[in-house]
Amino acid sequence: MSHHCGFECPVVEPIVCDPIVVIRDHYFTQVVPVIHTIQVVNRHHCIPVEKHIYHSETVEEGIEERGVERVGVLGVSGRKENKRNATVSKAKTKAKTKAKAKIKSKSKK
Repeated sequence: MSHHCGFECPVVEPIVCDPIVVIRDHYFTQVVPVIHTIQVVNRHHCIPVEKHIYHSETVEEGIEERGVERVGVLGVSGRKENKRNATVSKAKTKAKTKAKAKIKSKSKK
């Protein structure tokens, strides 16, 4: 390099600095298995639940009815089911019912 007065500086050795480090990180996924054990326990329990069953009996009083036995059972539905002795026919039952009605009407008078 020359200056306007003709003077030139001597050539010098360059100064070499430590390199400036620029780090560029690159990341890659690496699968690592992690095992979780799940234990399912099935427990069975008995829970008491009430079931109501009703038993009813019909007792006839007054006029003597021989051979007639009426027993009713109320089921879960609440409907009454009549059971009659097989020796008594429906006709006899109707006749006795009419006779009762006549006696009741006479006693009221």
